[in-house]
Amino acid sequence: MPSRLLLACVISGVVLRAQPGATGEPPRTWIDPDTGHRVVRLTDEPGSASLYFNQNAYTADGKKMVYTTPAGISVLNLETRAAKPLVTGRVRVIVTGRKSQNVYYLKDGSVFSTDVETGGTREIAKVPARGSIATVNADETLLAGTYTEQDAPAVNVTDPDAPQQLVQATNKGQMMEQRLAARIPMGLFIVDVKTGAVKTIHKSTDWLNHLEFSPADPTLLMFCHEGPWHKVDRLWTIRTDSGQITKIHNRTMAMEIWGHEFWSQDGKTIWYDLQTPRGEVFWLAGYNVYTGERTWYHLERNEWSIHFNVTKDGTLFTGDGGDPGQVAHASDGEWIYLFRPELIPNRGTADKAFVNPGVLHSERLVNMSKHQYKLEPNVSFTPDQKWVVFRSNMFGPTYTFAVEVAQAR
Repeated sequence: MPSRLLLACVISGVVLRAQPGATGEPPRTWIDPDTGHRVVRLTDEPGSASLYFNQNAYTADGKKMVYTTPAGISVLNLETRAAKPLVTGRVRVIVTGRKSQNVYYLKDGSVFSTDVETGGTREIAKVPARGSIATVNADETLLAGTYTEQDAPAVNVTDPDAPQQLVQATNKGQMMEQRLAARIPMGLFIVDVKTGAVKTIHKSTDWLNHLEFSPADPTLLMFCHEGPWHKVDRLWTIRTDSGQITKIHNRTMAMEIWGHEFWSQDGKTIWYDLQTPRGEVFWLAGYNVYTGERTWYHLERNEWSIHFNVTKDGTLFTGDGGDPGQVAHASDGEWIYLFRPELIPNRGTADKAFVNPGVLHSERLVNMSKHQYKLEPNVSFTPDQKWVVFRSNMFGPTYTFAVEVAQAR
């Protein structure tokens, strides 16, 4: 998405500056006075939002981005910024395919795909009772999801068609405690995209959640044991063809927590928020699924973010910050961040079992002090790596924005 195509709104040669918290339609573009970076508003619909941080929102050709609106699903041309409705009604987005131009979603108890270019739509399969589907594999031959074998507690009943909740529930902590303690039998299943056949590949009384296929390996599926992070061994992978399960991280101290995991775009590394212990020491940790190599990048308290993400080439990370009420209790953490990773040179003994330590050098991109963090910004890089996309309510209603990685000139 070339910079010249995300045009500044220039009036008499003066760039319009934002006034977060002001009433009326938000500005189309501004230069953040605290960071020097250009921010643009990508969506026009109040209540529109970019996807969750680990859901691929970009089409395989890198030219379009899917987002949600109160009316359904829309698609944005990243070059021209022209948008159009794609799917209307009560729908739940799954992900945009990495091979085709399809977006996958749940509607009326079934999973569908729609081509963002032609609008051609296909019903793939019915969703199992008390189930939902969360991810599509690299070659778009499989979907994966979970179901419960009995009703979950009323606060967490699965509704596959319910749109993603943008704002965190005030009772989320209580709900997670209750759901974990319920030990409800669950199944993890896959769906053949071509035939619609459903197959259960794993059963458990652990709370299975946060499924995400590798972007590169069609049979490698990441999932988590959900619940309060200090009470679960969260992060796992499973082979959909063999059922082989691998535990990704082992706790080494009391109150060590990890989560909000996501794949590198080459499918080699799983990245995740690691805290040793909870709320005190902060890392962005990586595990190479092929070599077992571990890399931990350290962050300062104010740099901790609810979610992180990474560029396609792996050279830059981004984070969405957090307010003082989050786990880091950061006094000055309400920013969209850019991070440049640096490994610490190993001048000692080489041991493949050792963690490769490093640090993340931060740059602030957007002042989020007017943003209400019950809405998580959920950052992602555009395919050309020039912009960081996020959702925000800094002007009241939720819209999707992008900030330019390079400073404005």
